[in-house]
Amino acid sequence: MFNISADELIKIIDNRIENGDFKDAVHKIKLMTTREMIVEILSK
Repeated sequence: MFNISADELIKIIDNRIENGDFKDAVHKIKLMTTREMIVEILSK
């Protein structure tokens, strides 16, 4: 089990999106949505 911070997770997701490290357009949208939800949760 990984033990990383939310900020680290956001960076990992950002890197995957920027580098095109996803299966298809649907997977990219899922990554983007996940990132948005993490940021939203942290801002509350």
